[in-house]
Amino acid sequence: MSEFSEVTVVREANVYFDGKVTSRTVKFEDGTKKTLGFMQAGEYSFDTGVAEVMEIIGGEMEVKLPASDSWQNFKTGEQFEVPENSKFDLMVKEFADYCCSYL
Repeated sequence: MSEFSEVTVVREANVYFDGKVTSRTVKFEDGTKKTLGFMQAGEYSFDTGVAEVMEIIGGEMEVKLPASDSWQNFKTGEQFEVPENSKFDLMVKEFADYCCSYL
């Protein structure tokens, strides 16, 4: 899906890692939400409260998922899922444009 209809967008940005990662929250009529974000080159760690699906819209990233010792590459058009109450690590070499869906 390249476009969302009938949504509310939170005006204020979510800003992480000194501005190297930013996102905007999109709320849907059914109560679900997503974030649309952009990551500059860097290494990042995130904690989850709820399960997430991260879809790569542009660019790519290396991801070390919870309970894994290996890194996996995800690029444009691919996605991965992160369980609730967990931590995952990312390495971005150039940039990553993403959509995160909260389950």
